[in-house]
Amino acid sequence: MNLEQILRLVDETTQTVISEEAPRIDQEAQWPEQSMRAMQHNGLAGLVVPREVGGMGQGLYALARTCESIGRVSASTGLCFGMHCVGAAVIAAKATPKQQKDFLEPIAAGQHLTTLALSEPGTGAHFYFPQTQLLVKPDEHYLIRGSKTFVTNGSKADSYVVSTMGVDPDATMHEFSCVVVENDRDGLEWGPDWKGLGMRGNSSRSLTLNDVRVPAHNLLGAHGDQLWYVFQVVAPYFLTAMAGTYLGIAQAAFDNVRQHLMERTHRHSGMSLAQLSLLQHRLGTLWATIERTRRLIYHATEQGDAGDPAAVLPILSAKAEVAHCAVNVVNEAMTLAGGIAYRDNSRLDVLLRDARAAHVMAPTTDLLYTWLGRALLDQPILDS
Repeated sequence: MNLEQILRLVDETTQTVISEEAPRIDQEAQWPEQSMRAMQHNGLAGLVVPREVGGMGQGLYALARTCESIGRVSASTGLCFGMHCVGAAVIAAKATPKQQKDFLEPIAAGQHLTTLALSEPGTGAHFYFPQTQLLVKPDEHYLIRGSKTFVTNGSKADSYVVSTMGVDPDATMHEFSCVVVENDRDGLEWGPDWKGLGMRGNSSRSLTLNDVRVPAHNLLGAHGDQLWYVFQVVAPYFLTAMAGTYLGIAQAAFDNVRQHLMERTHRHSGMSLAQLSLLQHRLGTLWATIERTRRLIYHATEQGDAGDPAAVLPILSAKAEVAHCAVNVVNEAMTLAGGIAYRDNSRLDVLLRDARAAHVMAPTTDLLYTWLGRALLDQPILDS
């Protein structure tokens, strides 16, 4: 299946199953079960899984386009699917033959969902400095001890890519590693259901790992590889998935207010709102804002797929720029739509609540611009 066929399949799934489930996801704060299962059934869960293990073998550009399509209808579903793809990409990056068999092949077959568990209480946006402990046991197993927060697909995924810090006597300072933890391991304790202002269906729950025992072959790469994963895999795929989803939110708001302006007329004059030059001007600026952000995202992901080292700059800026784009476009759309937009659970109300998460979801907008500036000035991106 080529990219054009994949995107057509994504659109078909979005316009049917995902659009039908979307209202309930927000209203009831329910994880998008039907939508995620539909993506698995259609083979799309293997979007970024290599072809040699049964996946679709796609990269950043396809992920951006897919999340954009889903995000136009259901931002929560776009986030959930995107995080699954990020987790799959992390597992695939240095997968051993056993990890291919245990994780990647089931993902490609639509039988396994995964996600990331990186953020922790107390580290804030510095998610790349985990405090969750990894203890090496003499019987070729690990014990994992610590807490995670904001785990998208929390308690719903079949596995979790968990970031850890080595604490054994022979571990080097800041020896951060990534380990896959299956959902049926003893010692996983989930916090309460996610009740958020927006992104209400993403099941972003807290997780406590109480000496969770996992086999040593679940280690991704080598000990100490976590920072490599964060900047070579997690950052580009995560930022891409988020950028695509938030671009979809902005486009949905534009489509909504454009339709409103075309359909609404003043009864006293019979004039359509679409005929008013001020509104024409303001709608035009919204289109331009979305389109230049879209071109940045597409350009960044195409560069990333091509392996261009210069892609780091547009990829870092993509999520920061789309955060401003989504929030500003939805805000302006609410103003253009007038009082009707302020009804509880109106379409623009949902989009505004979902869009606002863009700035605070790590890496935050401020942190991304800081990283971008450091890169431009040939300074180390990370602070210690």
